[in-house]
Amino acid sequence: MALLRRLARLAAYLQDPQKVAAFQRLCGVEGPPGWAASPALAGEPGPLANGSCPAMEGGGEGEGWPRRRAAAGGEKRHPNGLENGAIPGGAGDEELPQQPEEGKQTWGRRQPRRNSLTGEAACQEISIRNPFLYYLFNLGTELGNELFYILFFPFCIWNLDSWVGRRLIIVWVWVMYLGQCTKDVIRWPRPASPPVVKLEVFYNSEYSMPSTHAMSGTAIPLALLLLSYGRWQYPLIYGLILAICWCSLVCFSRIYMGMHSILDVIAGFLYAILILVAFHPAVDLIDNFNLTYKHAPLIIISLHLALGVFSFTLDTWSTSRGDTAQILGCGAGVACGSHFNYMLGLMQDPSPDTLPLILPSITVTLFGKAILRLLIGVVLLLLTRIVMKKITIPLACKMFCIPYDDIRQARQRMEVELPYRYITYGMVGFSLMFLVPCLFLFIGLS
Repeated sequence: MALLRRLARLAAYLQDPQKVAAFQRLCGVEGPPGWAASPALAGEPGPLANGSCPAMEGGGEGEGWPRRRAAAGGEKRHPNGLENGAIPGGAGDEELPQQPEEGKQTWGRRQPRRNSLTGEAACQEISIRNPFLYYLFNLGTELGNELFYILFFPFCIWNLDSWVGRRLIIVWVWVMYLGQCTKDVIRWPRPASPPVVKLEVFYNSEYSMPSTHAMSGTAIPLALLLLSYGRWQYPLIYGLILAICWCSLVCFSRIYMGMHSILDVIAGFLYAILILVAFHPAVDLIDNFNLTYKHAPLIIISLHLALGVFSFTLDTWSTSRGDTAQILGCGAGVACGSHFNYMLGLMQDPSPDTLPLILPSITVTLFGKAILRLLIGVVLLLLTRIVMKKITIPLACKMFCIPYDDIRQARQRMEVELPYRYITYGMVGFSLMFLVPCLFLFIGLS
């Protein structure tokens, strides 16, 4: 019992939002005067229950860049009555922001990348004393976002080693799926704001425990090291340094951005390692099944669709629903594309007697082809996503008699969200693994 009480106290200590706020202040992030001492806001509407940062409905001025405070007049207000940018106990509507202290760089109301479904936007007057850490940790958090995935996985498959790339995606799908489902089972809210300064709101409607950014930031570099070492000739120390730096950057970035407690990040790190230990021995079996079994596409699609339906019924709507279907759809598309690729003899893996592989010398021709494949391929993947989105959302609304006049509300319905995300990103994954490589072969870029 004494051990359990100590563990409970340790968990409460690591979950304390004051520790997150202290880390932010250590890194040079500060809210308005009195922000850290303000009580967490209560009674926030809708998805802002996770984190409790007042937000405004609708648009921001852009994505990801700090902006100077506008004039006091003409500001929109949050339904709770607070002016956009104001805080409890802070400056009134007619007051201008205080002058920054000497040596202290102040950025006004910041509008980071927001979620189009929730309309949330950041609302604090923040001060950034260390711009280097700000951009460094923004880079770290992007290592767990869609933009990174749509660049990293294609680059691995088209330019490096499709054998490693396929297995990385298998690991990523299971890690992210289990992480998202665990969030909806545990249902812990994000750190309270105040005292935490929210530098990101895109995933604010999701639950907090565990951090799926920390999970992917742990699983991907470790799996990359496990899969590539011995298959490719390179010093082990280089792989270890890359994995440690990658994992640390992503994990610390989630605390810096105010999106997770220390306990969330530690739990995500350990959970990812547990999943990797359990699933790594089966990765070869799963990949071989995807490639060689005659009815693999039918089983893959059915399994991923069933997992998506299950995850959609765990809790009320949040952005994790669409993300889960998106991950499963992408995984199913990549697996099916791998199957057709294997059956037609495209992108064949090196024979075992050629291993270990030697890293080629980087020449202008090799580098140019790699960049050209990446540019052409990613553009085609983005076009596939846009076209499929334009087709699947209206079609799903029509099939299930859902009004299409409010696209935000329509996309939050399970009948629309599941087929839209699953089919759209299934086609993206299928294009990544089959259609785009066929194009490369046709135009001589393979």
